[in-house]
Amino acid sequence: MSITAHLRNSARLSGDAPVDHHAVDKRANGSRLLVRRGHRLDVHDVDEFFAGTLAPMATFPVPCPEWNNGVDTLSPDASFVVFSGQRAVTAVGADGERLWEYRHSCWGPVFGHTHTGDEQQVCYGFESGSCHVSDDGRHVWAHVVVGGHDVEWDDWHECWVVLDARDGRELARMRLDSAAGGSHQLAHPDGIHVGLCIGMGQDGVLLHWARLDGDTLTGWDLNDDMDRILMDVHAGHAGFLTIENDGADLRLHALDGTVLAKADPEPNDDESPSWWDHTSGFVDADTVVATTIDADEDADRPVRHWLLDARTLTLRGPVTYPTGPITAYPRPLGDGTWLTYDSANRTFDRWSETPS
Repeated sequence: MSITAHLRNSARLSGDAPVDHHAVDKRANGSRLLVRRGHRLDVHDVDEFFAGTLAPMATFPVPCPEWNNGVDTLSPDASFVVFSGQRAVTAVGADGERLWEYRHSCWGPVFGHTHTGDEQQVCYGFESGSCHVSDDGRHVWAHVVVGGHDVEWDDWHECWVVLDARDGRELARMRLDSAAGGSHQLAHPDGIHVGLCIGMGQDGVLLHWARLDGDTLTGWDLNDDMDRILMDVHAGHAGFLTIENDGADLRLHALDGTVLAKADPEPNDDESPSWWDHTSGFVDADTVVATTIDADEDADRPVRHWLLDARTLTLRGPVTYPTGPITAYPRPLGDGTWLTYDSANRTFDRWSETPS
């Protein structure tokens, strides 16, 4: 039986500046919407945005405007953003001041290439890292490349580093056995552990968890017999969600990786197969929203949204929208609502299972 979504409210981004991409930053003190618009990153408080405050609560200049890869992160108090660049991790204050910079090797894949000295030079390639500011605002976790392109191949490697959020000083590092296309990070609600998910294209996915013990990163991975994408965690739930890289199943795990529940995608009405797409998350502690795509990858057929029980991953039913089929991915906020974005109108809609 289908579940009808209820439209809570809508909000349209002001101005004519194009939207390069957007993300949701979920914290204990509320969710923020991060919208990259050319040379700037706008930050909106989600509740205020949908209450009618369309102007961003803060705007940050992008250190390298032509670099459009990497996953950036907002501090919990929204006073600074840390940008994951091609050759540096950079913290920028709301007044535009560069607070600090942590230089690292270039993510560009061409070994031995040179740089002109131009800070705005963007090298070939889409490979990138990510960063995350801890919930207490003290640390920045960053996935970077070290070793440089002017050294022997064996000296080049990727690392997970923890930096002091005040000055960018390196506090700890962990060497990684990866060759990333990209990555993202999620904090566990215990406030101690952080997860790092590294996508390596045809070579699969790596998933690590770690905690900072003094000046040491203590970590473990879930990579034996696994090829899973880290999707979401929730403050009211002990587990985390992953999707198999090819979309074969959705799983709920304990922090040590133990599988607590599993869900296979539902076949289409005509019994043709479907796969879980690379989007899912906690609507709240009781409900998960996830998406499936058809096996024939017909671009004209919409992505289907599903609600599942958060503890058993039992399929509760597909979501139908009063406005008609929606092709946008859902962005769950963890408070009982989720967002969808209409790029043609630069409009965000906020949905829930029950009326407001």
